[in-house]
Amino acid sequence: MSKHINTLIVGGGISGLSIAYHLASAGVKDILVLDQGYFANGATGRCGAGVRQQWATKQNCLLAKASMTFFEQATEILKYEDMELRQGGYLIVATTPSEVAQFKKNVKLQNSLGIPSEFIDKEKALQIVPHLNPDAFLSATFNQSDGHLNPFKTSEAFYLAAKRKGVTFNFYEAVLAIKKEDGAFVVTTNKDVYHAQKVVNAAGGYAYEIGAMVGCELPVYSENHQILATEPVEHFQDPMVMSFSKNIYCQQVPHGAFLIGRSDPHVPRGHDVGSTPEFLRAMSKTVMDLLPKIGKLRVVRSWGGSYNMSPDAQPILGATEVDNFYVACGFSGHGFMLAPMVGLLVSEIITNKPPSMDIDFLSLKRFEDIESIKIEQSVV
Repeated sequence: MSKHINTLIVGGGISGLSIAYHLASAGVKDILVLDQGYFANGATGRCGAGVRQQWATKQNCLLAKASMTFFEQATEILKYEDMELRQGGYLIVATTPSEVAQFKKNVKLQNSLGIPSEFIDKEKALQIVPHLNPDAFLSATFNQSDGHLNPFKTSEAFYLAAKRKGVTFNFYEAVLAIKKEDGAFVVTTNKDVYHAQKVVNAAGGYAYEIGAMVGCELPVYSENHQILATEPVEHFQDPMVMSFSKNIYCQQVPHGAFLIGRSDPHVPRGHDVGSTPEFLRAMSKTVMDLLPKIGKLRVVRSWGGSYNMSPDAQPILGATEVDNFYVACGFSGHGFMLAPMVGLLVSEIITNKPPSMDIDFLSLKRFEDIESIKIEQSVV
């Protein structure tokens, strides 16, 4: 490929891969994806890979619903044998009266948008997940069509499909500087220099640093979120079990292990993705309280991964004040599940096509009136 690029994408995670695939599908040529590691090397490969449509804001519901439709057809669309999509549902427990009231509002919103979630009582929740501690929650919501995928296989599917369409990938190549010269971008890496007409910042946890290189200050920061994996056991839990108030999500993956994660409100901002004894202690207490049967399993390993946080816990997509510099960042922990629609919508913005969905409310400009934004509460 010439060192003169049409579109250069910084970041080979699921968002960058999806954007590259959709741009190539739209006929764009000379696309280059750079990543300082390998594809899915960052947050994508460290995430729980859950995919749910149960959100508290309209925009996240719509993005997730459309993305789920893509995932359901992805083996045919991307020509990949099996991404391990398992639609065992998401069961989200309410533990306080205020959560019960909010969850009823959430389900009303979700149903109005065509998402078949339901508000269920404790008895029905225990029928779905019998090993829940009945004293640890009041009620729940459930959507059978939610589920999870294998993040590595899903990433590989997008990667291979994009390559077949002519996208070039350069891995282990870190972006060191980006300058605007004569209407184009000069991108300097640890290996080369590129001239690009357009640049897409899909750098995940490093989105702020990439934006700063061109004078685009993004209101995002990164923080570490940790996950543990248990020993594999015979399958006994279909849905992802989640609690916002108890700060936990827990799923059993196809090979039998449980992946269990939580947020830490005290974690410092930064790029550390290590795991700590404090996480294991806190996580163990929560599991023993909510899912005591799982609490008896042995932990095999634990790790951290970066959440790129925005002020309203919703993604920032599209154009910026810097001409031809685009962003897809600030996913706040749900970038994987929104990736198909993010790729399509960002590609439509870049190619000046009518968007498949109105996403003005996800543009960077929304933060000019910080008082008007609605914070997404349904995040762990």
